[in-house]
Amino acid sequence: MTDSILSRLAQHNITLPDAAAPAANYVPFVISGSQLFISGQLPIENGALAVTGIVGRDVDVPTAQRAAELCAINILAQAKSALDGDLERIARVIKINGFVASDPGFTEQHLVINGASNLLANILGDAGKHARAAVGMASLPFNAAVEIDATIEIR
Repeated sequence: MTDSILSRLAQHNITLPDAAAPAANYVPFVISGSQLFISGQLPIENGALAVTGIVGRDVDVPTAQRAAELCAINILAQAKSALDGDLERIARVIKINGFVASDPGFTEQHLVINGASNLLANILGDAGKHARAAVGMASLPFNAAVEIDATIEIR
């Protein structure tokens, strides 16, 4: 893909929000050398937590996938903030870790986190293809259904 990341966001009708402030004693991102580490992002949309509850009990897979997409959008918002607005400095998403608040019998965490993986690949092209983990958790902060963090190589 030769068009810019911002134009691909626009093509997908995505406007990046302002990067969320930390909810506790941590920083939203750290740059170390050529790596950008982004703290866990929740499915926040329009300033509010958009998807809460336990996947497989309160939340179905398509809704949880949307939550994962929102987490990926917020990862990109944090990256934009960390990189002084220049998303073209993203060389590669190295890895994402996806956490899904899951009912004990729920085993489709990988399908949930595909929401984030697909969005990152669609927006960043090959640079968005990454390694990942998709794990179930008993609960997440603020009763969020999904939380995702990221490690990104930067230029």
